[in-house]
Amino acid sequence: MKPWISLIAAACGLFATTAFAAPATLRVESGTLTGEATDRARIFRNIPYAAPPVGALRWAPPQPALPWTGARSAVEAGPSCPQPMREDGAPNAGGANGPMSEDCLQLNVFAPLAQPGAKPAPVMVWIHGGSHRTGAGWVYDGQNFARDGVVLVSINYRLGPLGYFAHPALTKAAGAKGPLGSYGLMDQVAALKWVQRNIAVFGGDPNNVTVFGESAGGMSTLALLATPDAKGLFHKAIVQSGGGWFPPDSLKDQEQAGVAAAEKLRLPAKATVAQLRAVPVDTLIETVDGEFGPFSDGRLLPRTASQAFAAGAEIDVPMIVGWNNGEDSLLGGPGGGARFAASLPPMAKAFYEDAAAEGDEALGRAVFTDRVFGAPARWIAGQAADGAPTFLYHFSYVGDRYRQVLDRAHHAAEIQYVFEYWGRRTPDSVVSDEDRAMASLMHGCWVSFARSGAPACEDQAWPAYDPVSDQLLEFGADTGLRQGFGRRQLDAVEQFALPTLALPAP
Repeated sequence: MKPWISLIAAACGLFATTAFAAPATLRVESGTLTGEATDRARIFRNIPYAAPPVGALRWAPPQPALPWTGARSAVEAGPSCPQPMREDGAPNAGGANGPMSEDCLQLNVFAPLAQPGAKPAPVMVWIHGGSHRTGAGWVYDGQNFARDGVVLVSINYRLGPLGYFAHPALTKAAGAKGPLGSYGLMDQVAALKWVQRNIAVFGGDPNNVTVFGESAGGMSTLALLATPDAKGLFHKAIVQSGGGWFPPDSLKDQEQAGVAAAEKLRLPAKATVAQLRAVPVDTLIETVDGEFGPFSDGRLLPRTASQAFAAGAEIDVPMIVGWNNGEDSLLGGPGGGARFAASLPPMAKAFYEDAAAEGDEALGRAVFTDRVFGAPARWIAGQAADGAPTFLYHFSYVGDRYRQVLDRAHHAAEIQYVFEYWGRRTPDSVVSDEDRAMASLMHGCWVSFARSGAPACEDQAWPAYDPVSDQLLEFGADTGLRQGFGRRQLDAVEQFALPTLALPAP
């Protein structure tokens, strides 16, 4: 996620407000929590779900949270995991600002107001985006989910070089069977296990858990669907702009990248685990760069999510998956599309005639959206179609306050409609009735899916995806079902891009 996410965080202020709050107290496995109750939700923030991943636990699987005595305040947000922050204090590309710490493995719970005799509520676990290098769970306000009878959990997980890192010394220390490298993914599994053990005290149903996320959070959701250890921890999944095509990788590839990173940190060629863990966290964040995210170590994640879906080996649960029509906002300003177009095969122009006629900038942006997000989303839906129902969507709605500067729904634009939350930085006066109607519709689709596994979207039908009928639901100026949406272009992208993934894997 690029600057457009900070646009959302800054303009929409997706973090929680606490006006007119009253105390709320309950006990989880590690101790007593004192949160707060508003007119919509009981809110508990900064709840540890694992031990601080510091010292000998840096680059190690998460361990159980440490118990505490007395009542722990759960009113204020906890620190974000270490990540690049803006010097001016404004939200970064993942919407985070303020304090950060390696001791960051905590989550936030927005629970419905207590009602005697109420049935256990569906649970939704939100995995934030931010290119696996920025963002935090506390950025997002889940009060409207709680208002509508859902327990919303938002989590932190290790990011960047602390979350996704491999090195021969760490491999040796892990032994023959220990999981490696994707520590952020391990954190997400640990958080889901915490939910299974604790969510009932918040009124949640551990047998009805939906995992959902956007961008890196969507990619993480796909990785969880390919993680055998995650089976049974959730029962539905929603992937917002999470792609679906991931190049094959290996532990060896990641180890080589880790050795190069150690050299950049001026460590010896055969750095020890102790030397790696002694590097100051600020130095790591400032020095180690690259692509971060879950990778197949042959243990925790036996193969990429793409390979799992190609082999029919994913965790089979009901799913929503989709993308926005302006994902090319990730390419940045002018010139980004032309640079991407330079990497395209000649056949691309033949299938994107209108965009090609406008020049390489328009061509690159059109193909980028389809190659990185649209075609993979449709492919994931198609691969999963013979199992539990999957629902495909396309989001093209542009809110009133953005129409003067935007003609497409940029990356992450749908989040505020899913959460039906505008935030304290966006005055009600700039939110139109049309905006509210879209938020009510989309939020309602997500909530009903969490309840039953089938989205009930007011009066709008949304059938499960079938590759033959090839129908999706477009959320836009004219919301409705579309058949064969962009089929010619998406088929072409699949033709030239899918072979590079070397599918399927054993």
